[in-house]
Amino acid sequence: MKLAIVIPVSPFEDLKVIEESIEHVKSLKAEKIVYVIDKNGENDIRVELARKNGVDVVERTGRRGKRAGAINDAINYLSQSKPDFVLIMDIDTRIDEKTVEACISALLADQRAYMASARRYIYNARNLVSETIEAEYKLINFLLSKSAFKQFNGMIGVVRYDILCKGLNETAIAEDADFATRMHANGLKALLVDGKIFEQAPFSWKEFYSQRKRWYFGGLQLWRYRKEMKKAERNVRISWYLAITITYFPIIMLPFLPLSIPLILAHYRKISKLKVFFGLIIYTFVLQASAISAFLDYIRGKEVEWNAIRRV
Repeated sequence: MKLAIVIPVSPFEDLKVIEESIEHVKSLKAEKIVYVIDKNGENDIRVELARKNGVDVVERTGRRGKRAGAINDAINYLSQSKPDFVLIMDIDTRIDEKTVEACISALLADQRAYMASARRYIYNARNLVSETIEAEYKLINFLLSKSAFKQFNGMIGVVRYDILCKGLNETAIAEDADFATRMHANGLKALLVDGKIFEQAPFSWKEFYSQRKRWYFGGLQLWRYRKEMKKAERNVRISWYLAITITYFPIIMLPFLPLSIPLILAHYRKISKLKVFFGLIIYTFVLQASAISAFLDYIRGKEVEWNAIRRV
């Protein structure tokens, strides 16, 4: 089976970050590796560096459709080679060959599945913000395993190329959730396989707020598909409605946060890690503020900004 790998690169990404990404991605088995680079100027040296490192490059001037546009351009670029599967990664994604193979095997075994991915983990947990998000991901992984509507952030995972050719919505702020909603509405599904995918978390509360505000805004746009989702299976429909309603009220978690103390101690086995409990309190308020801000911008017709996240 032919596998291609696609990595969108924003204008904000540093040269060294791209080099490290290419070094990792080239360790994976793929027929073609495509970096879609949104240029940060007329003479963007990152383009030439990527080509010198032996990967294909699709150059983009401007940011039409942002990440969705970059992936759509990669789909068009791959139309000549027509791979069977496409592994979509971010510049900070780290995945091993075993997890990729598990995703492909799962897709081969289930023709109704359009995508397969694995649980997410943080590999830059070095301060209170990133350590708190690391704890959050443990909850997300649990909920993802139980939910009938599976939406993998960033569409990080293996996707069938023929399904991907349906294209991403370039007007969607959260193109990954938009695509997942459309696929589930058409009776397809996403699979969670055994394996691990690592990525970096925001390193400041400001970055975290900006990221989640964008996610919340994108979630509000999903209501446009409420009629289409009536065709989906009942458990998928319930999971979808819960995802775009209850998540907008994280403040309801506040009374239950003390229950996390024994879990934190049991997992980390370090008293010093109790700081994560206080991080979760801050996290709840920042998350609620980002949800409110996204809602206010949405009803005013004001789009959110796509800001850079610092890499560590």
